[in-house]
Amino acid sequence: MTNKLYDTSLSLLTDLYQVTMAYGYWKSKTAEKEAVFNLYFRKNPFGGGFTIACGLANVIGYINNFGISKKDLRYLRTLTGHDDAPMFEEEFMDYLANLKLTCSIDAIPEGTVVFPNEPLVRVRGPILQCQLLETPLLNLINFESLIATKAARLRLVAEKDSLLEFGLRRAQGFDGGMTASRAAYIGGCDATSNVLAGKLYDIPVRGTHAHSWVMSFDTEQQAFDTYAEMMPNNVTLLVDTYDTLQGVRHAIETGKKLVARGHKLSGIRLDSGDLAYLSIEARKLLDEAGFQDTSIVASNDLDETIINSLKQQGAKIDIWGVGTKLVTAFDQPALGGVYKLAAFRNEVSDRWDYKMKLSEQAIKISTPGIQQVRRYLDDRGFLADMIFDSETNELDQPTTGKGTVMIDPMDFTKRRRFNAGQPYENLLVPIFQNGKQVYVLPDIHSVRDRVQTQLASLHPGVKRFVNPHIYPVGLEKHLHELKTNLILALRGESA
Repeated sequence: MTNKLYDTSLSLLTDLYQVTMAYGYWKSKTAEKEAVFNLYFRKNPFGGGFTIACGLANVIGYINNFGISKKDLRYLRTLTGHDDAPMFEEEFMDYLANLKLTCSIDAIPEGTVVFPNEPLVRVRGPILQCQLLETPLLNLINFESLIATKAARLRLVAEKDSLLEFGLRRAQGFDGGMTASRAAYIGGCDATSNVLAGKLYDIPVRGTHAHSWVMSFDTEQQAFDTYAEMMPNNVTLLVDTYDTLQGVRHAIETGKKLVARGHKLSGIRLDSGDLAYLSIEARKLLDEAGFQDTSIVASNDLDETIINSLKQQGAKIDIWGVGTKLVTAFDQPALGGVYKLAAFRNEVSDRWDYKMKLSEQAIKISTPGIQQVRRYLDDRGFLADMIFDSETNELDQPTTGKGTVMIDPMDFTKRRRFNAGQPYENLLVPIFQNGKQVYVLPDIHSVRDRVQTQLASLHPGVKRFVNPHIYPVGLEKHLHELKTNLILALRGESA
């Protein structure tokens, strides 16, 4: 996030409790204690079988521009406790003024297919710094991953049809609109109506006119003809202002005039009514008039379920414009990512003390360790993902031929063995080392291509919209045993 939208520092884009905890670490002289946090989510959105990792580019921008400004400090000095005394000591303000991030951060690249409980981002460094990053990282990763996933689902159902994002006017603020446009393009949209997103993110932009253009003229025919005369190389006409099929006939008349001038009628747009019926009838009218290459664009509160239904009804639609239900993630407006402490460096032994959060709900029990995700592969695509502890495991040692055992954390009787020679890739890659960026960001088009390559490697059952197959994700055997023993110890029970 290179601060292109704001004229102020974004370093206070955090919750107050992050700052109060930072103050507590500083005050107790534990601010420099080395810690590891993992950012992950617990459930795939939209009832689906996969999620698309997105938002890393903005995370990198945020961290590279981190710095507590003088204006930030002036504001923090105004915060008071219940006794009206300043909340923070002046020496702490001096500490923040000189704070430079020195964390090492590993993350799964944008555009990667990911699954619940896998660390998308791993932060390692002084605990005060790790704590200050919690809220902004969650904010930046949660929403973009959600929208990219929604767009990927739309792309799956749209297949080879063009898919346009039209959601800026209904987005959650202009920053939400910008973020959604970027993530939607990565997830699979071909273009956006958002001109600023096109400028800043190098996304193709598309759009022609609204109903108000037609209504501003005495007749629909006059509106269409004038638009075509004014912009003959960008003529897609909105035909449903008054009578849709009559509007198609008017568009055809305008199209004939365009052809006579050496141009073409690019498309017509349907924005209301029975889209299946109207598109079929419109296609007949266009084809009969010789406009077989004129596209039919559809909009009107579309989502993947509606598009799938329209296709099953035989709708003759070539281009889908999706707005509100994409940019707001209408049916699930939050991903629910979390950021959990997983290890502390023991200053006496210089070894890691593993940490975890317990819960009455098994799904909310965090996993300890300096985690990495290993994705096993075969010639057909992705087999399974195994989470392991990168500090204590023996996975990367010379092979002993014994292979590796993965255990389902929700059912320890479900186990899977991978032979020592099984192809794999480790998903988390270095992004920052000791505060210095070491990762070269790919361009947005490469990230978008990565999404489609990743989806092509998934079993079709995982991509189903209804009751998708559950992609195998588990813990490496030793990590599973470590987690089990730590749970027992925290509950006062012996292994």
